[in-house]
Order: sequence, then C-alpha cells, then structure tokens
Amino acid sequence: MEQLLSNAPVLLADIGHNKILYHLVVIVLAAIAAFIPRYFPILFFSTRKIPEWFNEWMKYVPVSLFTALVVKNVFITTAGYHFVPFVHVEQIFAALIVMVIAYFTRSMSISVIGGLVAVWLLSMVI
Repeated sequence: MEQLLSNAPVLLADIGHNKILYHLVVIVLAAIAAFIPRYFPILFFSTRKIPEWFNEWMKYVPVSLFTALVVKNVFITTAGYHFVPFVHVEQIFAALIVMVIAYFTRSMSISVIGGLVAVWLLSMVI
C-alpha cells in the first residue's frame, strides 16, 4: 500500500499528458464530490424519525433562499455592492409578477417560467 501511495504523484502526472483521461478523472471526482453531500443525509435520515419542528422549519428554506437570490440580483449592484433601489426596474416588475403567480399557483416551475417571460418582455418594453 505504501508503494502505491508513493507513486500516486507520478500516476497523476502521467494522467496530465493524456487530456481525455485527465478530463474523465476530473469528471469522476466531481461526480463523487457532488454525490457524497447528497448521499450521507439520505443515509443518516432514512433510519431516523425526523422531528416535526425540523419539518416545519425546512418549509421556509426554499422561500428564504429564493428571496436572498432575488434581492441580491435586483437591489444590489456588482460595482461596489451598493444598495440601488430603482436601477433594475424591469426586474422589480418581474419580481412582483412572479410573486403574484407564485401566490396563486403555488408552483415553482410556473413561477420561474413566468418570471423569465416577464423579464424578457419588460426588458424589451422598458
């Protein structure tokens, strides 16, 4: 085993010369890195009863993440990260349209599609 580990840098250096093999190794390692954070919570929570307070708390996570993303993109400029209330007027109107669609449909996919269409149409008009 020690012999194998001592040759690992040499093996990785050889992979660097073969671009296809290098890309395959990177893809496999990225897939493993993406799989592990998804697998362990399923493994951990599949055998345990999840408390009711945790389920209630998790209902607010998608709304809070969506709100954080929208507020950052609509009201904060990337040139110095300053609050700018009325620079992206079309995005503000589109966000209001999405809120109305989301309230009545309770569907994330319809809300996202409606928001994309609203931003597209409003950017052509405003």
